[in-house]
Amino acid sequence: MEKVGGSESFEGEQLRYRHDSKVLQCSMHFSIFLPPEAATHIVPVLYWLSGLTCTDENFMIKAGAQKFAAEYGIAIVCPDTSPRGENVADDPDGDWDFGLGAGFYVNATELPYAQHYQMYDYVVNELPALVLANFPVDGDAVSIAGHSMGGHGALTIAFRNPHYRSVSAFAPIASPMNCTWGQKAFRNYLGEDQSNWEIYDSTALIAEIDHQIPMLIDQGDNDEFLIEQLKPELLLTAAKAANYPVDFRFHPGYDHSYFFIASFIEEHIRFHARYLNKAM
Repeated sequence: MEKVGGSESFEGEQLRYRHDSKVLQCSMHFSIFLPPEAATHIVPVLYWLSGLTCTDENFMIKAGAQKFAAEYGIAIVCPDTSPRGENVADDPDGDWDFGLGAGFYVNATELPYAQHYQMYDYVVNELPALVLANFPVDGDAVSIAGHSMGGHGALTIAFRNPHYRSVSAFAPIASPMNCTWGQKAFRNYLGEDQSNWEIYDSTALIAEIDHQIPMLIDQGDNDEFLIEQLKPELLLTAAKAANYPVDFRFHPGYDHSYFFIASFIEEHIRFHARYLNKAM
């Protein structure tokens, strides 16, 4: 790893690193906030997955999460949202909703994307192992959260990996199989066979999984993507049918922006702290 940035923040440290990813076959950046307690002992960790067009830095700069992470003694790790580099395939049309900055947290199987776009394995396996080996975090006290495309990623990863203590999302893409963003990404990353898409669709997964973890979802009712892309009603209907409890909150007037995230991030960190700190 190479440290490429660092600042003191709320008596903790906000850091940024570059490393060579074997899984993604390219150079990657990630950001990490270490609370003050990390100077003396291991701390629980929350992984944050960002949305379309974002990098590892957007959430750390815009969400105002450090104050609350410091208060509750939780580290936050933010990976990038896709592989990057001159040899990494992008959207051939240069659109922002696919390719660079839009990895959708899947393991691509279709060329030319399969070589680099293995974001599921990167987030679930490679990056946590790197973080655990180099920072004072507790590998048994891990939760996950995200926004929009990252909310989709957080939910599907948590549903498929029961070691996460809790999961939360802001305005997640609740069923990528049923919106144009997800259909474009899945078709190009995973191929035409939609049976291969279901393991990356939280609405499809919630009917099949045999474990339940605490889940919090916030959604603004003034979100410009709510009707066409996010479709939370599909997930809520599937959760009800599966008897899976979801703490879902609609917020009048709020949109899809980081202003929305910043307004409620303290509540999300407090939510995760409830479960992350139980064994600390």
